[in-house]
Amino acid sequence: MIPDIDHAYLEEVLLQLLAIPSPVGLTDAAVRYAAGRFEALEIPYVLTRRGAIRATLAGREERPARAIVAHLDTLGAMVRALKDNGRLAIVPIGHWSARFAEGARLTIFTDEGRLRGTCLPLKASGHAFGDEVDSQPVGWDYVEVRVDAPVHDRAGLAAAGINVGDWIAVDPQPEIQPGGYINSRYLDDKAAVAALLTACKAVRDHGLVLPVDVHPLLTLTEEVGSGASAALHGEVAELVSLDIAIAAPGQNTSEHSATVCMQDMSGPFDYHLTHKLIALAKTHDIPLRRDVFKYYRTDAAAAVEAGNDIRTAMLGFGADASHAQERTHRDALTALTKMIVAYMTSEPVARRDCRPMGSLQGFTEQLQPGDMAPPQTPLPAPGDFLDTCPPAKP
Repeated sequence: MIPDIDHAYLEEVLLQLLAIPSPVGLTDAAVRYAAGRFEALEIPYVLTRRGAIRATLAGREERPARAIVAHLDTLGAMVRALKDNGRLAIVPIGHWSARFAEGARLTIFTDEGRLRGTCLPLKASGHAFGDEVDSQPVGWDYVEVRVDAPVHDRAGLAAAGINVGDWIAVDPQPEIQPGGYINSRYLDDKAAVAALLTACKAVRDHGLVLPVDVHPLLTLTEEVGSGASAALHGEVAELVSLDIAIAAPGQNTSEHSATVCMQDMSGPFDYHLTHKLIALAKTHDIPLRRDVFKYYRTDAAAAVEAGNDIRTAMLGFGADASHAQERTHRDALTALTKMIVAYMTSEPVARRDCRPMGSLQGFTEQLQPGDMAPPQTPLPAPGDFLDTCPPAKP
């Protein structure tokens, strides 16, 4: 049985994470915050050189270990040029449309400090440009940053300490409504980080027994594609990536449930691990939708592309308007957190996965000869995998 979720803790972590700017490459503060949360839960962790976090929740067995990954990095922007009119040309960090930068308040991180500003289209005033404000193209070449400082030319910007290559973080503008809706930029992926930490808290608070070691993993470069390419190790046989799931016309995702992605632009996820998650949702009566995302990839793709021979799956919280003004609901975050706890406390997919190489014996099976449809992948019984794994921990 899945214990109750600490919603107050989840929302506190989410709001505090959202208050910490962390565009790709400027993530140290978010790393320190998350590390502090693991310390408060008395969960050991280590950091990579750049700050990706790999924590460890010990299970009955060390192998086959599993990792559950979410990313601390967000979208952002960078100064491309200091303009003669005293404004800044910018380029995006990560993949997002300039349409959603127009009108945004932001912070510029200079070598000496911080400056505030606003991202505006080149023709922002209807009183000056008339109907042209509605006809100019959309794109990063058609926006600029107005700095909140008395600067009117390139020299003034330089005197204010601004340089090409300075990071820019856009304000998240979070809002949690009494009815459960949560609006903010960068729910991708700070909402999933909050859900993962809340699931870890449930394991600690309720003394839940884990069959195998679980490694909560927080990455720093998912928005630029490299994500979970580091911080894994040979014992990890399964990786579940936690991320935003896309509620939009033509999709099956809902803002009121978790989502299991069957395939994204990197290809299908592991059959057995994906169907295991579906079975867990049914067993524990957790709202879960199945979906396919055509223009989407996660930390899991980076992990596989880096050469890791692991089973991968994706779980998400249903949300509207990804990489824009995102919105989800408390229902989706609750469902995702429960799915994480259910997965942590379940048995591994295959007992032979405790070793990187093996014979055909114990290998998984999707279709049996003569079958017209694939069988349901059964959940292993407790201890079912022990006969081919190393001896139990003392």
